[in-house]
Amino acid sequence: MEIVISSEGQTLESQPSLRFGRAPYFIKFDLEKETWEAIQNPAIDQSGGAGIRAAQTIIDQNISNVLSGRFGPNAQRALTAAGIKLTVFNGNYHSINEIIDAFKNNELNEQE
Repeated sequence: MEIVISSEGQTLESQPSLRFGRAPYFIKFDLEKETWEAIQNPAIDQSGGAGIRAAQTIIDQNISNVLSGRFGPNAQRALTAAGIKLTVFNGNYHSINEIIDAFKNNELNEQE
């Protein structure tokens, strides 16, 4: 299973981003293979519609779950319509690695 985490940087040590649509990067992580890649968010500098464009970037990646601090309503609708689960985290995490561990340990909440 592959997940995506909104991130401020391009590594697993990067600070998680609390904003989905305006996150500078997304970290795509394969939970089975323990491999990852950074994906630059093409929507970060858009004046409007960033959430929808960011959501389309994720939908194109064939992901099962997206983790972020929060999702705007348009991004939330687009992602859930594509069958992608949304999981939220708070600002208590200092790295993408911590978010991945919390996800694996079922310590994060799925957004309804």
